[in-house]
Amino acid sequence: MATKRAKPATPPKPTGPSVVPAILTAAAELFADQGPSQTSLRQVAARAGVNYGLVFRHFGTKEQLVGAVLDDLGRRVADLIGRHITGPEFDAAVDIHSRVMARATLDGYPTDTLQTSHPGIAVLIDELKEQHETDLDARLAAAHSVALQLSWRLFEPYLRSATGLGELPSSELNAAIDQAAAVLGAAGTSTATEVPSG
Repeated sequence: MATKRAKPATPPKPTGPSVVPAILTAAAELFADQGPSQTSLRQVAARAGVNYGLVFRHFGTKEQLVGAVLDDLGRRVADLIGRHITGPEFDAAVDIHSRVMARATLDGYPTDTLQTSHPGIAVLIDELKEQHETDLDARLAAAHSVALQLSWRLFEPYLRSATGLGELPSSELNAAIDQAAAVLGAAGTSTATEVPSG
């Protein structure tokens, strides 16, 4: 007598208030992995486990979805900053936000207008205002900080290879980046400071 194999459990489909977060998470993952240009709204719907019509109903065009994803990721990073969460959870949130921002920008999306709020960067600017004489100096230091963080997050393999740092342990590299950011942030407008994008 043959035994019946149990079907693998399929996760429940999102309904009600869980639909929008499921769509945003699915879109963020796909945009980070393959870029918005290579991602269809149907792929987002399938990954989220929802009907395509729900993606269109809640977000309209792909460009509007890209903006919503960027805003959502920015809020997630700011929430972690506000709760003083660091470590792998924080790094993962900053990493996916950085990758989606980079891919969307490289795909030609107007990320300068699509992401409508930047709460993590606002926190950074406020912190830097205490270290700098003018608002402009604090904003420039924040911009340099974000550029430093994005560069290392997106181009670490290249930067390691080009500068002969391939064998340097990650813990030492991260400590050196943090130290450089702190020194440069204190130096004024010509350099960067610590903290993530968002």
